[in-house]
Amino acid sequence: MTKQTISSNSAPRAIGPYSQAVRAGQLLFVSGQVPLDPATGQMVAGGIAEQTRRVLDNLGAVLSAGGRSFADVVRTTIFLADMDDFAAVNEIYGQYFSEPYPARATVQVARLPKDARVEIDVIASYE
Repeated sequence: MTKQTISSNSAPRAIGPYSQAVRAGQLLFVSGQVPLDPATGQMVAGGIAEQTRRVLDNLGAVLSAGGRSFADVVRTTIFLADMDDFAAVNEIYGQYFSEPYPARATVQVARLPKDARVEIDVIASYE
């Protein structure tokens, strides 16, 4: 199996030794995105709603670079700094995905990169 790196200038550059996304076979693995503005490299202003929108917009840019969209996503993982943000994140998340919804896990973590409140990664299919 060959691996192909996928990247987008419309999403923040990787802040470590990893790729924005990797296509392996018929799957596209998109690295977790935090709410960084791709133009400035800085965290977006605002609360959990603004952070969640930025994360999903970043994911959308990487998916698009790989020739995919949110409709092709089969699995997501949401990492929250505070599970009390679940309802707000879920509301914004529902604006980006439609049925059939991807499989998903949501977990609370001790800390996220750049002290973000939310990080999301996705896996999309080419089938």
